[in-house]
Amino acid sequence: MNAAPTTRRLTVAQALVEFLAHQYTERDGRRQRLIGACWGIFGHGNVAGVGQALLESGTALPYLQGRNEQAMVHAAVGYARQCDRLSAQAVTTSIGPGATNLVTGAALATVNRLPVLLLPGDTFATRPAEPVLQQLEVPYAGDVSVNDVLRPVSRYFDRVTRPEALIPAAMQAMRVLADPVDTGAVTLALPQDVQAEAYDWPEEFFADRVWRVPRPAPDAAALAEAVRSVRGARRPLVIAGGGVHHSEAEEALRAFADATGIPVASTQAGKGSLRHDHPCDVGGIGHTGTATADALAREADLVIGVGTRYTDFTTASATLFAEPGVRFVNLNIAAFDAHKLGALSLVADARAGLEALTGALAGHRVEKEYEAAYGAAKEEWERRVDAAYGAADASARPSQTQVLGALDALVDDTDIVINAAGSLPGDLHKLWRARSRRQYHLEYGYSCMGYEIPAAIGVRLAAPDRPVWALVGDGTYLMNPTEIVTAVQEGINFTMVLIQNHGYASIGGLSEATGGERFGTAYRFRAGDGTYTGAPLPVDLAANAASLGMRVIRAATVGELRAALAEARGANRPTCVYVETETADTVPGAPEAQAWWDVPVAETATRPAAVAARAAYDRQAAGRRRHL
Repeated sequence: MNAAPTTRRLTVAQALVEFLAHQYTERDGRRQRLIGACWGIFGHGNVAGVGQALLESGTALPYLQGRNEQAMVHAAVGYARQCDRLSAQAVTTSIGPGATNLVTGAALATVNRLPVLLLPGDTFATRPAEPVLQQLEVPYAGDVSVNDVLRPVSRYFDRVTRPEALIPAAMQAMRVLADPVDTGAVTLALPQDVQAEAYDWPEEFFADRVWRVPRPAPDAAALAEAVRSVRGARRPLVIAGGGVHHSEAEEALRAFADATGIPVASTQAGKGSLRHDHPCDVGGIGHTGTATADALAREADLVIGVGTRYTDFTTASATLFAEPGVRFVNLNIAAFDAHKLGALSLVADARAGLEALTGALAGHRVEKEYEAAYGAAKEEWERRVDAAYGAADASARPSQTQVLGALDALVDDTDIVINAAGSLPGDLHKLWRARSRRQYHLEYGYSCMGYEIPAAIGVRLAAPDRPVWALVGDGTYLMNPTEIVTAVQEGINFTMVLIQNHGYASIGGLSEATGGERFGTAYRFRAGDGTYTGAPLPVDLAANAASLGMRVIRAATVGELRAALAEARGANRPTCVYVETETADTVPGAPEAQAWWDVPVAETATRPAAVAARAAYDRQAAGRRRHL
C-alpha cells in the first residue's frame, strides 16, 4: 500500500512564509531567491497572522521594517530592478489605510514591469461581525473590500478566503512574478481570520521550487525579414529601452553596434545600455533627449526598438519620427510592445534577439558618411554638456546642472544614481554620462515623486558594495522622507543629495510653457489677495533630515559642494548633502527640450500667455502622425 502523504499543520500565514522562503529563479544557470525579504508595517489584519509567522520563521524570510506603505513598495521595486527582475521582495500591511497606501507603489511597479509581492490584510472572510474596524461597506456587494482598488494596478490579484485556496493562489503569484512578460505587482489579499487558521499542508508545497526564466529566440522568418530591413536602410537608429537591462543584454548590444555602426539612443529606462563614451552612443531620445539622438530620429528610415514601450516621452507624442517612409523593427519579449507603431515584430529575449541579429547581419555596416555625421554631432553635444556642467567661480552658488557636473566628476563605474520626478530626470537624461549598466536608475514610467529615498534603500540592499546616490528635489523630499529612519535603523548606507530650489521646478516650467504662468508651483508666502510674494518659506529641510537621523553636510558654494560630495561618498552612515541651487537665468543650465511633449493647452482663454501657448500647441500638434 502507498504511504499516506506527509503533511504539516501550520496556519495560512505560516505556510505562506515557509513557501516563499523556498522559491527561486534561475537564468543562464544562476539561481537566486525569488523573494529576498519581506517589508512590513503591522496593524490589525496582519500583526497576528503574517507578523507572527515572520517572527517564527527567523532568518528564513528576512523582515524589514518600513515607515510608509507606499515607500515600502518603492524600496522593493528598487531592489527588483537592481536584481534584473530575478529577485523580488514582499510587502505586508494591515487592512484599511495600510492596504490602500499600496496603490501608488503597485501602479509604479506594474507600469514599469517590475515584480513586487503585496500581502495586504483584509476583513474577515467569515464575517463574524460587520462592519469591523476599517471595513468598507458596499451596499450592492458583500464581498468587496478596500483591497479591490489594487485589482487594476496588479498583474495578478487573488483573495485567499479558504486555507486550501492558498496553494493555487501562491503558485500563480510566483508564476507572474517570475514571468518577464507578465510581471508587475502581484497581490494576495489575506483576510485576517484566514491568516490565523490552521490547515494540514502537503509537504510538497514547501519543497524548493525553481522558476526558470527563459531566453526565447526570434522566429526565423521574422528574423530574416528584419535582416532585410536593416540591410536596406541608409539611416537606421536603435532605441534601447529598459528591456536591454532586464535581459542583461548590454554586451550583446555593444557587439551589435560594433559590428554594424548603427547609432544607439536610449530611453530613460534604457540609458546606460551603452557606455556614454562608446562611439555609437548618441544619448537620450525624445522630449528629454539629446539634439544628436532626436535629429537622427527625425531622419531615420528604420527604427530598431529593443526592449522599449515607446512612451510619449520617447516618441515626442508621435511627432519625432518624421521621415515619410520610416519603418520600425521591434525586438521585445512582450508581443504587446513588439507590435507597436506598425512594426515588424521580433518577439524574443533582448539578448537572444540581438545575438541573432548580429550573426545574421555579418559583414553589414552603415555607410561611413553616416557614422562620421552622427559622430560629429555627438562631439558637439558633449561640448554642450561640458558647458552645462562647467562650474563658475568656486565661491558661487551652483546651478542644478552644476550639481550634476560635480557629481559626474566624482563617480566611477561602481556608483548608482537614483531619481524619479521633477526637473532632474530631464537634465539627467540629456546630460548624465552613464559609465556602467546599472549606474543610471531613473523611474520614469510612473514618474512618481517620493520614490528616490526608499528606492535607494532597496538598491543598496541589492548592491551592498556600491555607492548609492539619491538625487532629491525639495518637492519630492516633502512627499516622502520617512524611510530615512529605516535607513538609519537598519544601517543601510546611501547618500542623499537634497536640492532646494523652493518649488516645483519642472511643473513650474511646464506651467509657463502652457500658459499657466507658474501658478501654484512655488513655495512662497501667500498674500491676502491670493498672490505669492517673492520671499521663500523659512523651511529648513536639512535640519529635518538631520532630525530623522541622517548626517547632514551643507554646501553653499560650488567649492563646498565638491568637498561635501567627496566626503559623503566615503561615509559609513546615511548622509545628506544639502545644497540650495541658483535659479537665475544667467546661470548655465541644461539645453532646452529637443522635442515636443503633448500637454493640452486651453482652447479658449483671456490671458495673453495662454492664448500664445495655444497657438504654439496647435503648431506642434500638427506634426503628429500614426505609424501603421
